[in-house]
Amino acid sequence: MSTVQNTGFGILGLGMIAEFHVKAISEITGCRFVAGFDTIPGRAAAFCEKYGGKPYEDLSAFLADKNIDIVTIATPSGLHLDGAVAALRAGKHVIVEKPLEITRARCDLIIAEAKINKVKVGTIFPARYHAPSKIIKKAIDAGRFGKIVLADAQIKWYRSQEYYDSGKWRGTWQFDGGGALMNQSIHAIDLLQWFMGDVKEIFAFTATLAHERIEVEDSAAAALRFANGALGVIEGTTGAYPGFLKKIEICGSHGSVIMEEENITAWQFTDERPEDAAIRRDYAGATATGGGAADPKAIGYHGHRMLFESFAAALQDDRPVDIDGNEGRKAVEIIEGIYRSAKTRGPVSLPLQE
Repeated sequence: MSTVQNTGFGILGLGMIAEFHVKAISEITGCRFVAGFDTIPGRAAAFCEKYGGKPYEDLSAFLADKNIDIVTIATPSGLHLDGAVAALRAGKHVIVEKPLEITRARCDLIIAEAKINKVKVGTIFPARYHAPSKIIKKAIDAGRFGKIVLADAQIKWYRSQEYYDSGKWRGTWQFDGGGALMNQSIHAIDLLQWFMGDVKEIFAFTATLAHERIEVEDSAAAALRFANGALGVIEGTTGAYPGFLKKIEICGSHGSVIMEEENITAWQFTDERPEDAAIRRDYAGATATGGGAADPKAIGYHGHRMLFESFAAALQDDRPVDIDGNEGRKAVEIIEGIYRSAKTRGPVSLPLQE
């Protein structure tokens, strides 16, 4: 990766996840936090007093700040479009928290706006940067699994009723775009499709079983058929007390792997190689946090740091970013497919047709 030089970041939306953004930025040589914007009176001032940077409550003034090269979008999911489009039209490069937006159509508007304004847009899926994820991806690309037969993602997390009651936007279609899938499970869904490639068919059920006063699902189960012929399952919930690390299983005719957050709990191949023992040893207990399984704040920001650094280096080198808008759209389409299948009570083919 190239050395990043003199890149200024502005953060749009200064809620919980913005804390992870600013900490990640602070650890990248050549990058700095320049400014923060929020519409809630006093929030920007308090945030910038703690972390430095210039506070803004006027969006136009924030986007006119010439020291900002990259804007990270950290607002509720259903507001990503407004913030991203405003920043892109101001000529800023943009990195959007997951999901890129809550529908394919809204994702497409962001992608198109970046192209029109000749700036870059990226999506925040930090788990792709975790070492175990990259190791698994490399093994898949090298054909070590033989014929992959099953690929599963399990996201059995817990969120209390108080979590949903703590913000009017939580658990709504307008601002969350969905529930356990669109908000919590999307990281694992992105990894699954990154590992496996396109999903071609979905049959799914969703339900609200463990919570009250929310519009969206807190539980879902989907059967998948991938373009490569493999079958799979996505299970997602926020009703599984006490909450467990997200799990991805890849099973093939020549090998199988199980990853729980950043732990590799199974790594076996017919062609045992010298590095395999070290992988089993080094990643048996690699997870240093709760992985967000029961507490949304119990996550690390090292993935954000690597993603931000890679994005900034791509700007400097004038090359494509790793996880661009089109990459960010893929998980959203899978989730939309699950919702459509659950609603119609039938199979759904991807890519989705209107």
